[in-house]
Amino acid sequence: MPIRSRPSSPSGGPWEDGIRQTVDFLRLERGLSENTVRAYHSDLDQFAASLRSKPPSEIARGDIVDYLMKLRDRKLAPSSVGRKLVAIKVFFRFLLSQGRIQKDPSGVIESPRLIKGLPDVLDVEEVGRLLGAAEQKRKKGLKKVVRDRALLELLYASGLRVSEAAGLKISDLNQEAGFLRCIGKGGKERVVPVGRQALKWIQVYLAEARPAFNPKPESRQIFLNKFGRALSRQTVWAMIKQYAQAAGIRKKITPHTLRHSFATHLLEAGADLRVVQELLGHASISTTQIYTHVDRARLKSIHAKFHPRA
Repeated sequence: MPIRSRPSSPSGGPWEDGIRQTVDFLRLERGLSENTVRAYHSDLDQFAASLRSKPPSEIARGDIVDYLMKLRDRKLAPSSVGRKLVAIKVFFRFLLSQGRIQKDPSGVIESPRLIKGLPDVLDVEEVGRLLGAAEQKRKKGLKKVVRDRALLELLYASGLRVSEAAGLKISDLNQEAGFLRCIGKGGKERVVPVGRQALKWIQVYLAEARPAFNPKPESRQIFLNKFGRALSRQTVWAMIKQYAQAAGIRKKITPHTLRHSFATHLLEAGADLRVVQELLGHASISTTQIYTHVDRARLKSIHAKFHPRA
């Protein structure tokens, strides 16, 4: 669904038009994912709302710094502040390229120092408990149990983002070869293996459970909701949290938990970092390298726990 400029953008035309055109540029020219564009759009709306007394052409470096300081005072995470600054930089660079401003006030502002928190990952035993948790929910109906188990198995076996899994179409799956075609961020396509257990559950789901969801004629997605339409990523996230609770897992669960676990377990078993990068669909290997830090952090915690003089 196209993103429309929001009438709530203050200051009238200059802000509203600039944000709308920047958003169109990010979606059409840069090819960013819809979720990323939505996040940037929201960030720019918030920035505009804080500077309602000035048009974009009169914004100075000090205005941006003051805005970032206010975000910090609100205890916003450095990563969130950094993302908002990126949106602001993109906005002013675009206006400059269009000749709508004479100078980019954000050009000399550096991103805040980011202290990257290591993602929570599940160990192999916890993953097993999570995957088996659907069996405890049989009272909700066999079709839902099979669907949820198939989806959980796939997320862990293939390292897909939740939005990628929710958007998978039947035509994306090659059951004979055991691979699927995935469209990731920025419309980038990659091919990833499914895994025997995940493929088994998907085949059971497609044969026995999916027809029971009464698919709508337009529904081409593999995973359907009770109305016969594609699952939303919010529904998948809520489902993962529900099963984690049922499995007695107390770690912080996010939409990427199984994806993090997928990557970490591959690296722990000796997989090459470049291979994991390709499977995850990361544009830069530096993004994938966080999982090597997770592995080292895990080794350090084990050492501290069990070594007598740690």
